[in-house]
Amino acid sequence: MRNTCCCLLLLISSFCIAQTNTQDSTKPKKSHNNGDNGGIGIGIKAGLNFANVTNASSINGKSQTGFHAGIFISPSTKSILSSHTELIFSRQGYDYSTDSSTGSVKLDYLTLAQLMAINITKYVQIQLGGQFSYLLNAKADSSKQSTGNASADKILNYYNRYDYGFAVGLEIHPYLGIIIAAKYNLSFSNLYKTPATLGTGNPSFLPTVDLKNNVIQLSVGYRF
Repeated sequence: MRNTCCCLLLLISSFCIAQTNTQDSTKPKKSHNNGDNGGIGIGIKAGLNFANVTNASSINGKSQTGFHAGIFISPSTKSILSSHTELIFSRQGYDYSTDSSTGSVKLDYLTLAQLMAINITKYVQIQLGGQFSYLLNAKADSSKQSTGNASADKILNYYNRYDYGFAVGLEIHPYLGIIIAAKYNLSFSNLYKTPATLGTGNPSFLPTVDLKNNVIQLSVGYRF
């Protein structure tokens, strides 16, 4: 009886192993071309910012070079439409020159972008959608900053901490998971708080016109 049971168990084990090997051999192999390996498409990216503000001519504004880095989720798909989500740290700002002062403004944002992706081919993708940003830090190097009020001199008091806008970009997938991208970001919200909110005695770096962030980003990245 014991020998019969042992023989039966060996037969069942052999059958199960054979079935497993058969199923594994029939599974389609994943393609690794151009990073199209399925899954949710988590990746990393980093690059340069070429930043300025709208109405820059009124303050003799000049563009400023910064950087950005972060992560994204871009699911692989064979359909024309897909989604692209980014969480990016972005350093941007502008240089200025007025009759009363000259200086430079540097702004650090954490940006969440939700974009619709249009897959032209498996190599080219157009992206467009909205983004929301939170101002982490601000710095103004100005020849005249102080208002005489220590509380008012805290520079973040002058900025709107929340920023929202529109983004449009182009992404190229040349080989495996490598990504080359360019994106244009335009804010809809004002960079600074209104003068009525700020009160009197504002520092000279604070413009009298509404400014909005205006950024071109060039990136390289990799999708795993």
